[in-house]
Amino acid sequence: MFLDSPTFTYGIILLATALYFLNWLKEHKASEYPLISNVPALGPTAPLLSYWGAFRFMISCQEMLAEGHAKFGGSPFRIATRRYWHYIVSDPKLLDELRRAPDDEMSFAVAVSEALEFEYALGVAALKDTYHVPIIKTTLTRNLSYLYGAIYDEICNAFADCIPAKDEWIAMPAMDTVMQVVARTSARIFVGLPLCRNQEFLDISVNYTTDVVKTGLILNIVPVFLKPTANRLINRVDRTIDRTYALLSSTMEERRAMMEQCGDEWTDKPNDLLQWLMEAAEGVEREPRALAARLLMVCFAAIHTTSMSFTHALYHLAAHPEYMKPLREDVEAIVAEHGWSKDSLQKMRKVDSFLKECQRFQGIGIVFLERKVLKDYTFSDGTFIPKGSCVSTSKMATHDQREYYDDPCVFKPWRFSDMPDETGEGTKYQLANTSMKFLPFGVGKHACPGRYFAANELKTMMAHLVMTYDVRMEKPGEIPRVLRFGTTTSPNRTAKVLFRKRKD
Repeated sequence: MFLDSPTFTYGIILLATALYFLNWLKEHKASEYPLISNVPALGPTAPLLSYWGAFRFMISCQEMLAEGHAKFGGSPFRIATRRYWHYIVSDPKLLDELRRAPDDEMSFAVAVSEALEFEYALGVAALKDTYHVPIIKTTLTRNLSYLYGAIYDEICNAFADCIPAKDEWIAMPAMDTVMQVVARTSARIFVGLPLCRNQEFLDISVNYTTDVVKTGLILNIVPVFLKPTANRLINRVDRTIDRTYALLSSTMEERRAMMEQCGDEWTDKPNDLLQWLMEAAEGVEREPRALAARLLMVCFAAIHTTSMSFTHALYHLAAHPEYMKPLREDVEAIVAEHGWSKDSLQKMRKVDSFLKECQRFQGIGIVFLERKVLKDYTFSDGTFIPKGSCVSTSKMATHDQREYYDDPCVFKPWRFSDMPDETGEGTKYQLANTSMKFLPFGVGKHACPGRYFAANELKTMMAHLVMTYDVRMEKPGEIPRVLRFGTTTSPNRTAKVLFRKRKD
């Protein structure tokens, strides 16, 4: 039959290629895609040949960036991606200009949204109204001292449930186990007891991020005219929101009734994220399903990044048990004098330094300060970045530079705790403090609004772990290979760590 013939197959391939190429031209014409730039390119620049560079950038981003930094000696360069040119800058002066650029010229929000197709994966309404951000930035941060008892309690209970402290070694899947602890601890502050221990809610919280990212990555390679259709076929987010709403509806109804009945006189009012959202939401955002969706958005930002950071640290600790004693001594001395509290965490300088060095050395991304260029932009040195492009710096342009760190390619667990701190408080180089030399949490007005909560969570988890367990890798001294895709990195998701009840 003709439908089974090679001619038909080749015709379909040719037609698909032609449609894709026409769509490519349409996209880049619509975005005023630049054909000429004063910034040198790494790789071919011709319309079709540039896709080879885009493919390389997707599968070996770190190697390409290293090649670019070596070839161009710290000067800006650009690399093709499927949809635009990605410009890399590393000069400190240009990085400061990038940080301070107006949002209507260089947008962090648009860069992230386009990278993961948030318009489809999360919905347009969620992108237009970000009322949850100041709640995380101010209300949550200001309540951390009050909430610390709940944070510590949930971490202790979650570790006990997920990793029984036995006399013999037991092997646990590191990433999955850490994610359960982080999900429970976050949920304790987001929705409180008993829902924070409901396994269905925890599974939803963990899987929601995976669903959003998978949807975004798939849609990112689909031509624009096919995105709505593809989204309807693959997007599971609406069903996830419905399941979350079903779990939260009775709780929200009870709270709404108490808010209407008692107003400001509600003496036992919950002090958690759900309550803060209910009080701040306006218009359609007050609807219970919209509140459920908003809660999941916060879970998206909170659970996976914290889990990845802690898993990196766990691998380093398990591969190098000699780090255990200094960490234990740090925790034991502080707890003996001050107990468990938010203020105590600030005094645990070795715990803080260990976690921060893991983020500097390993990180959870290859590029930082990523911005989508909404208007043609020229840096002070004459570097021209055309509208429609993306611009960022790279991990190796900051975290791997001798200008900023001694022996930057060597993991030094006490790097930050050994730095002199003229403030006398020992807080200048702590994990949650951002600077142009340390970028995992961002910097400036776009720094992660929940970084203080994340830092408290990470430090409490590490402090509790070293006080409760011995750990080692299945293969002694071997840190599992980091996974990389495009500009993102992830700790190995299948490696196991051995735990046993602390012996000394």
